[in-house]
Amino acid sequence: MQAEDMEVPIINNLNDNGDRQRPKGKDVFKDQQKESESSMESPNLEFEYGDTDTLTAELSELYSYTEEPEFALNRDYFEEDFRSHARGRRWIELTVEEQRTYVMRLLDALEVTDRDKRLKVARAILYLAQGVFDECDTEVDVLHWSRHNVFLLYDMGIFTALLELLSMEIDNSQACSSAVRKPAISLADSTELRVLLSIMYLMVETIRVQTEDDRPEWRAAREAFKNELGSPLYNGEPFALLLFTMVTKFCSMNAPHFPMKKVLLLLWKTILFTLGGFEELQEMKVRGRERLNLPPLPEDSIKVVRAMRAASPPASAMELIEQQQQQKRGRRSRRPLVKQDSLDTYNERDPFKNDDARDEEEDPEDTDSGIEGEVDPLDRDVIIQPPPPPPPLRPPTERVNFPKGLPWAPKVREKDIEHFLETSRNKFIGFTLGNDIDTLVGLPRPIHESVKTLKQHKYVSIAEVQIKREEELQQCPLTLGEEEVEETPTEMLYLGMLPNLSQYVIALLKLLLAAAPTSKAKTDSINILADVLPEEMPITVLQSMKLGIDVNRHKEIIVKAISALLLLLLKHFKLNHIYQFEIVSQHLVFANCIPLILKFFNQNIMSYISAKNSICVLDFPHCVVHEMPELTAESLEAGDSNQFCWRNLFSCINLLRILNKLTKWKHSRTMMLVVFKSAPILKRALKVKQAMMQLYVLKLLKIQTKYLGRQWRKSNMKTMSAIYQKVRHRLNDDWAYGNDIDARPWDFQAEECALRESIEKFNSRRYDKNKNGDFTPVDNCLQSVLGQRVELPEDFHYSYEMWLEREVFSQPIQWEGLLQNP
Repeated sequence: MQAEDMEVPIINNLNDNGDRQRPKGKDVFKDQQKESESSMESPNLEFEYGDTDTLTAELSELYSYTEEPEFALNRDYFEEDFRSHARGRRWIELTVEEQRTYVMRLLDALEVTDRDKRLKVARAILYLAQGVFDECDTEVDVLHWSRHNVFLLYDMGIFTALLELLSMEIDNSQACSSAVRKPAISLADSTELRVLLSIMYLMVETIRVQTEDDRPEWRAAREAFKNELGSPLYNGEPFALLLFTMVTKFCSMNAPHFPMKKVLLLLWKTILFTLGGFEELQEMKVRGRERLNLPPLPEDSIKVVRAMRAASPPASAMELIEQQQQQKRGRRSRRPLVKQDSLDTYNERDPFKNDDARDEEEDPEDTDSGIEGEVDPLDRDVIIQPPPPPPPLRPPTERVNFPKGLPWAPKVREKDIEHFLETSRNKFIGFTLGNDIDTLVGLPRPIHESVKTLKQHKYVSIAEVQIKREEELQQCPLTLGEEEVEETPTEMLYLGMLPNLSQYVIALLKLLLAAAPTSKAKTDSINILADVLPEEMPITVLQSMKLGIDVNRHKEIIVKAISALLLLLLKHFKLNHIYQFEIVSQHLVFANCIPLILKFFNQNIMSYISAKNSICVLDFPHCVVHEMPELTAESLEAGDSNQFCWRNLFSCINLLRILNKLTKWKHSRTMMLVVFKSAPILKRALKVKQAMMQLYVLKLLKIQTKYLGRQWRKSNMKTMSAIYQKVRHRLNDDWAYGNDIDARPWDFQAEECALRESIEKFNSRRYDKNKNGDFTPVDNCLQSVLGQRVELPEDFHYSYEMWLEREVFSQPIQWEGLLQNP
């Protein structure tokens, strides 16, 4: 990815307010109309972050709206074949044994050489995986039969057969060369691939999701499938690597017909299934700390974030000016109409008081205002409104009981304690004791108390233990011997990805750049719309509108899949070994991931999150069960009634989390955020009133606050207060004042080179087959050396005589030279 791809984009001039509607039902927010004329107060968003959206939403996003006619095609091919087998009976009327017999017949038919016949059989299998929707009356029935059929298909070995067909299609050079020569690629060029990938995605996603009424044999099948996908059973590598190969082949322009959205969705769900989601990660982290005899985590971060409440967004310049003018005119009576909570410099209230004190002081009309004034609908016990209070929305047992004050327990690294003691000893004694954090002789009593407090909050991460262990293994390779590496799915995936890791990372970022809403169309950019554009372009306004929505939705789904995939890889590699995480991070940084994510956020983020690029009546399984109403321009414009787009908010949070992971504890990368002027971009993202998104924005602002200058901090006191309240404290981190500005020069290259050196040593020690070459014993026995079997290429005996003539007989040998003294 070239640096020139990163220019600041034109911000979408979309209306920030027009699409937003109030949610329906009992659980509604207070009226959000308290606003100045210049801007609308953004509402609290009822968004619950998780591994994925609902199963129905995840299944519907597999298909583009252009593929809708193919649902009937799948049904027709199935019924054409099934009619001759079942003689008037329906699929749902057959016994399980009869269904197994028919699936076995389809499996045999998949092996025919005729390509068209194979495609028809694959479509019939896809219809089964889609839930034989023509025999169902409701969407629930479709999902029920889809689940039943998918487990049946897996049990009969359909996935392995599909994998062989997929490998054939990937290696189909005729289709690739035909697609490369075509001026315009459409859905028709990827028909076989789309059918195969759709069946595989339905199988992975359906089996991955657990339900309470799963049969014991289904649970066993889930574990078997999970192990199968994560093990190197497919050509000696995990299934995910085959999909990564498809991504790189597509991005290198060798296979422009590959349906990239389906490939990315299947890749993301495969990684999610085999490695585990965020809940499993938390459990693995707890077990990992127990194994290393580290103290337990101070809190469950997932529960803490869910219990957080959104802050009111900071003010815009126009609102500050308007407020000042109104105050000068003495219009005190109109205060409720103005966004008081935005006035950083004029907010007299103490932002650190707890909620009870605040409620007593404030008028109920103004509870919209303070940082803690809004209640996040994710986890609130009582909606703040005039008495009597309504009943709790959740059982009180689910609520995290915070101590009064801050949500996070403070943390201190051992390195911070060493630094504190070094400074104190230099000041009071005049010399230091290196890494000794126990000797306090000669230091005054307050320093003793400080060290005691710091040690109480000392936190040792798994990464620190891994780095220390790696240093020991590098220093004493013979004494400590071989390291026992557990063959986990993450370890096997890393081992497979390592040779081509940079290609995979660059390919994913190229696709992210092409799908970002702020990217400009360029002639040399990759075409990610191959699996959404129809053969015949639209001729009516309605068709054009429908295709426009479909294209935007297609791009949003690609961003969602890539952001979730990258975050999962980073988190799993970090838990498995810190240097595996660091090499992926470094490849991302070198491929311009930091400016790319900032470019993504340099848009009207409220418009992106409230975008309505979906047509509910065309979503699967709604479209195959219900009668299709007539689409009009008005119904397409109206979109759905949701307050926000789940996938877009999910993508934004994922990208912010990736940016946090790349920059945490990295001075040079933090300075990149400052140099790329990320503060105003991130501050605009605070307008989204969702606690988790705000938390990660505030974290990114916190690490660069000390470099932004006193004037920035002075004029952004509201943001500073929000950071204090919501982000974890490091006890001796001088983030808010910048008095102790890091004196080191910003040498990006030196820091990254030092990190790369550590990574290469780790990879060489752990994965290099010729490791410890210097310590390998030398065989001096002539007989054993000559007796060793040497592996020769298969064609060696054909050319052996020629080689003997060229290399031995035709070469003059100076025998006298052996007798001369050296």
